[in-house]
Amino acid sequence: MIAPQTLLDKLWKAHEIRRDAEGVSLLWVDRHLVHEGSHHAFARLKERGQRVYAPELTFAVVDHYAPTRNRDTIAAPDIRRMIDTLDGNAQTHGLEIFGLRDPRQGIVHVVGPEQGLTLPGLLINCGDSHTSTHGAFGALGFGIGATQVAHVLATQTIPQRKPRAMRITIDGRLAPGVSAKDVALGWIARLGTSGATGHAIEYAGSAVRALSMEGRMTLCNLSIEGGARFGMVAPDETTFAYLKGRPYAPGGAAWDAAVDDWRGLVTDAEARFDREVRLDAAEIAPTVTWGTAPDQALPIDGTVPDPAGLPDAEAAKVRAALDYMGLAPGRPIAGTPVDQVFLGSCTNARIEDLRAAAAVLAGRQAKVPGLVSPGSMIVRKQAEDEGLDRIFIEAGLDWVASGCSLCVGMNGDLVAPGKRCASSTNRNFRGRQGRGARTHLMSPVMVAAAAVTGTLCDARPLLKDRAA
Repeated sequence: MIAPQTLLDKLWKAHEIRRDAEGVSLLWVDRHLVHEGSHHAFARLKERGQRVYAPELTFAVVDHYAPTRNRDTIAAPDIRRMIDTLDGNAQTHGLEIFGLRDPRQGIVHVVGPEQGLTLPGLLINCGDSHTSTHGAFGALGFGIGATQVAHVLATQTIPQRKPRAMRITIDGRLAPGVSAKDVALGWIARLGTSGATGHAIEYAGSAVRALSMEGRMTLCNLSIEGGARFGMVAPDETTFAYLKGRPYAPGGAAWDAAVDDWRGLVTDAEARFDREVRLDAAEIAPTVTWGTAPDQALPIDGTVPDPAGLPDAEAAKVRAALDYMGLAPGRPIAGTPVDQVFLGSCTNARIEDLRAAAAVLAGRQAKVPGLVSPGSMIVRKQAEDEGLDRIFIEAGLDWVASGCSLCVGMNGDLVAPGKRCASSTNRNFRGRQGRGARTHLMSPVMVAAAAVTGTLCDARPLLKDRAA
């Protein structure tokens, strides 16, 4: 008899070509996503006189260096060079490219799912840590380094040691105004940024099943911020409904056959995990970060931690974070003034995220400036067709094109030194949004609420009698 298997076991086995004496597996890669930062790997192929092994399985996307304004006249020569290099490499190797002027362009982890390149059961690699996003579809999705990108380009395989299996089960119902972003920041705050190190997380439970695909992508996207190698959600009817009719998804009889196969991508009832964590959805509140790591987070009605009484090593970390962030210990986090807001990134810039933020902003004025960068140009068009862009513009925020933008402080989209930004992104590291920038991570509705009030605040009162 075959022992009960986790979803991780099933996916790993399906892709394992062989395993060496050291326990390292050689895995087949179904989708390889590359962007401007992949130029080192293409240069290595050129040095070796090699071609991309399976060009039909590699897809190029302009995102990290994509300007959100003035795309027709890119003044910075280094930015133009990076984008032109990706275009040239795609042409040389015959790759499909979602280029700067392609109406399908966007952030790679938004483009993959919306095009149907991301499908249940696939192994997906990209030279970007937030490739974990794709696990929301019941896929193996994980980021790889430059040397590994070259290996995949040349062989369509990746050597990898199988992580341990961890399950985070969230049961119950999330309260109105509480989202997947709050779930993720909540468990990371509880377990720490190394809480899932060495593990692949499977998210389960009734609260996860109730999430949209956008919510599941947010949850899986943030898995690595808690130390996990990647995150996954088993596919279900929500998954299939999202994917049906996507450009690269199967069609006709092939679709029916694929869905039949995908239904088997679930953890067996008796399968065992190396670690189990359970959360009550009803206890999760709107959450914001106060420090310089994603685990330095607390509910919006909480108080900034006081290092006094903490063990020396922990106290030193807290003091350093508070000093950088300009916060006083023991004070409520709510009411902290912000200087600007950002709604964007591969974590929270899909159509659902924009709708949620617009529900707060409709008919209101922002007290601070802000930037709204949709996750893709398709999302941007959909938002404009729904009139969401007018809501953002009339509130006083800038409506721009798609790119990684202020998430990584690119192309002049920056937070000035010492300024504070309410952000829907995934990392609040020192200098992430600009030298000396102070970043608070939160959900799209919380970003919108910060824009309206000019402070970190609970969005729920602003959502009363509004759809979100």
